[in-house]
Amino acid sequence: MLLNWILLFAALFACGLCLDNGLARTPPMGWLSWIRFGCNIDCVSDPDFCISEKLIMQMADHMAKDGYKDAGYEYVCIDDCWLATERDKNRRLQPDPKRFPRGMKFLADYVHSRGLKLGIYEDFGTKTCGGYPGSEFYLQLDAQTFAEWGIDLLKFDTCHSDAHDNKYGYPAMSMYLNQTGRPILFSCEWPYGELQQNLSSDYGPVRQYCNIWRNDWDVMDDFKNVMGIVGFYGKNNELFMKYSGPGGFFDPDQLIVGGIGMSHYQQRAQMAMWAMFSAPLLMSNDLRDIPEEAKQLLLNKYILSVDQDPLGAMATKVWEFKGLQLWVKPIMPKGSLAIVFFNTNAFGSGSAISSAAGDIGMTDSRGYQVTEVFTGKDLGTFKPDTKLKTRVFTTDAYMIVCKILS
Repeated sequence: MLLNWILLFAALFACGLCLDNGLARTPPMGWLSWIRFGCNIDCVSDPDFCISEKLIMQMADHMAKDGYKDAGYEYVCIDDCWLATERDKNRRLQPDPKRFPRGMKFLADYVHSRGLKLGIYEDFGTKTCGGYPGSEFYLQLDAQTFAEWGIDLLKFDTCHSDAHDNKYGYPAMSMYLNQTGRPILFSCEWPYGELQQNLSSDYGPVRQYCNIWRNDWDVMDDFKNVMGIVGFYGKNNELFMKYSGPGGFFDPDQLIVGGIGMSHYQQRAQMAMWAMFSAPLLMSNDLRDIPEEAKQLLLNKYILSVDQDPLGAMATKVWEFKGLQLWVKPIMPKGSLAIVFFNTNAFGSGSAISSAAGDIGMTDSRGYQVTEVFTGKDLGTFKPDTKLKTRVFTTDAYMIVCKILS
């Protein structure tokens, strides 16, 4: 086994030790099945909510016709449990024949015909988290299979594996994806696997070989869980900021906007913070039945512009006081800012803000044109001594975009 890894590392050095696919210059946007649909494989009694080609095709249709594609959401991603329980006679992966009767090439072609891209799930270990065939010992073959099917994104999990091997296996899969000649965005669970096994992560190699990477526990449709993820990113803010940028981004997991576990205000707080992190925006919801206010939040051009800003910077956590956090993110044009007040309190009437603009980041004497993002309201021109007065309600966020004046 050790000799195999040594040979792989030699090959990696020969190929330049990099993920040279030109993808994720801004954080990827799309839809992912996991949080909303999980591993539901019962298409007999629950045909509208099981993991199947029907579900993925319907989501692609809604992304194309309901404005999501035009807003920048482009990846339609299948998570775990799409697989047959065994590889085929040639040891290739194959989809479940009843739930995906026309195969993955058909599904990819269908998604592409809608102007979208198809993402798929596999695992570095012997099995996926759901117990289906994993890619261990089949990395090159599986990369070739995905390319032949027309896959555009690979989410590569880390169940049923030794996380000590992640530093070998993920670079190897990155190399094999590159060798296919097809641009396949590489979504890694590499640091997440290390977290699960109490190992530290070196984000230099992770960024070198992955386009996006999970490094915290799964998000749930619950605001306490979202606050926990924000807290983790705040605690490690200085470290994470070093590695976020065009080509590689931290992934705090899926957007639950349009779900049922959080209020509208909590959903917009998640949306705001994910944009401040320059995070992938991968919705996990039912696009066939989504509240209008959630849809408008997902399509909010001001929030999306902050997330998709070409700098790709992660926001700085400036301070936290009595459950209220201030985050500031540099955006283009140079000197501009996005600012979020994130309120973690769940009691009371909210936190009143009365602050000079210069004290929350707007220090340039040229001034700023300021827009409140959730309503699109123009707040006017702010100089460093201009007062910002507002209230941030409990489990909510207040977000502004501050464009520098020339």
